[in-house]
Amino acid sequence: MRNTVFRKLMANEFGQVRAEMVARDHVMSALGGRTADQALEDGVPPKEVWLAVCDAFEVPEHRR
Repeated sequence: MRNTVFRKLMANEFGQVRAEMVARDHVMSALGGRTADQALEDGVPPKEVWLAVCDAFEVPEHRR
């Protein structure tokens, strides 16, 4: 998965503004106490970040 696909999935799930806020502000233990943006900057694969977001926000399986 590319970063652009990750951003599109985030926007589709949360809406553009909320997706940006979630990625920037929500710290997740599954990402080592980092936000999605921090994890991506640190080189965590976008698919791994997306799945961590899905788990944290209980995104249904069929939308993951």
